[in-house]
Amino acid sequence: MIEWGLYALVGIFAGLSAGLLGLGGGLVIVPSLLVVFSWQAIPELQLMHFAVGTSLMTITVTSISSLYAHQQHGNINWQITRMLIPSLMLGGVLGAYFATMLTSDLLQQFFAVYALLMALRMWFPVAMTIKNGLLNKLRLQIAGCVIGSISALVGIGGGTLVVPYLVMARQSMQSAIGTAAACGLPISIAAVAGYMIFGQPDQTLNGTWQTGFVHWPAFWGIVSTSIIVAPMGALLAKRLPINRLRRLFALVLLMVALYLFIS
Repeated sequence: MIEWGLYALVGIFAGLSAGLLGLGGGLVIVPSLLVVFSWQAIPELQLMHFAVGTSLMTITVTSISSLYAHQQHGNINWQITRMLIPSLMLGGVLGAYFATMLTSDLLQQFFAVYALLMALRMWFPVAMTIKNGLLNKLRLQIAGCVIGSISALVGIGGGTLVVPYLVMARQSMQSAIGTAAACGLPISIAAVAGYMIFGQPDQTLNGTWQTGFVHWPAFWGIVSTSIIVAPMGALLAKRLPINRLRRLFALVLLMVALYLFIS
């Protein structure tokens, strides 16, 4: 029962970060699960794989809610989304495959680098430079494959990568965020399938609570609270100093990255 409480707590923090700051919960869920799983009987060599795979599974649920909300407001550019989906899914599968080939330590270091970069970006926001040709079909497919692969490796929905790309491609911020929300679903579906399939040979524990590298109790515990808290976070965003919160979260990410580098 203690474990379920911890999973629910992780979901609360993930939902708040998503609602308040517009960040995907993966940046919160992955390091949190890494700590919780280390207290359990999960083999050390598979800790990071379970954390990333389970994080992506939660995104398959939360992305549907986000997608629906943005569709209601007409913020999704479906033409761009349709062009991105095949390469995003290919990247998601490839990323999951390569992740299962890496040791847990290497995967942890990769996540630490990503968290560090995101912390620096949040603390020192950079003005986007408009670039032509980014919506060319070939460039979109290449970008989609790269974004899908990185997302699968670190357990995120890809919003932190899709949004700046689309803003540089002359899309409005609302359209970029809405389209990124729509892109999160195909990324997470493909990546989760990869973690389930490629994780099967490493299934060393009682399979009743896992499928490949997806930990079902953690998934249900996180989703049960995150989908409730995220809308509350969105409401609080209108009343709280978001710039200060972003810097606070950047400091947290920096500490997480440093912890993962040295642990």
